[in-house]
Amino acid sequence: MKNQQPWVPPLSQLPLSLKPLVAMQQKHYGSVLNPTRWWGRMPRLFWLVALFVGYLERRKARLEPTLRALLLTRVSQQCDCAFCIDANSLRVVERCGAMDKVQALNDWQTATVFSAAERAALGYADGMTATPPNITETIKQELHCHFNDAQITEMTALVAFQNLSARFNAALEIPSQGLCPVGGKTDA
Repeated sequence: MKNQQPWVPPLSQLPLSLKPLVAMQQKHYGSVLNPTRWWGRMPRLFWLVALFVGYLERRKARLEPTLRALLLTRVSQQCDCAFCIDANSLRVVERCGAMDKVQALNDWQTATVFSAAERAALGYADGMTATPPNITETIKQELHCHFNDAQITEMTALVAFQNLSARFNAALEIPSQGLCPVGGKTDA
C-alpha cells in the first residue's frame, strides 16, 4: 500500500469480526480496501456504517444503481477523497459499462452525457456537500421534477453517508488503490 502511515495497523491485527469482509474484499478487488485498516480499529462502528451503506445500496433501493454511483463519486470529488474517487469511479464504470460519465463528472453541469434527472441529483449533491449546505429553491424545484419524496429522502441519506465516508478517508489521507483507471484523477 503506497503512502501507508506508520500508525496503520497491519491486516494481521484486524479483529476476527472483520475476517469475512477482508476475505470478500480480497476476492472482489484482489486486495483489502485501504479504509478497512482504519475502520478496523473500531469494528462495531465499522459494521454499523457498513449496514447503513448496504441498505442504501440494496437491490430494491429507490434510486437506480448508476445514479447512486454518480452521486457517491461526485461527493468524493467535492471532498477530495482519493480513495473514494477511485472506488466510486469503478462503481460508475461497472454500472454503466463505460468511462464517459466518470470522465465528465467534474463538468457535469455542461457535459452532454447526463440526463436531466442526473443533473438535478448532482446539483443537489453539490449543494448538500457545500459547507454550509446550500440547497436553493431552484435545486429543490428541479429535484422534485424528477424524484418523489421517498427518493429524495434516500438520496439525502446516500449523499450524507458519502460525505461521512469521504471526509473520514480524506482526513486520514487514505490513498487511492488504482481500482479505476480514471478514478484518481480529479480537477475538483
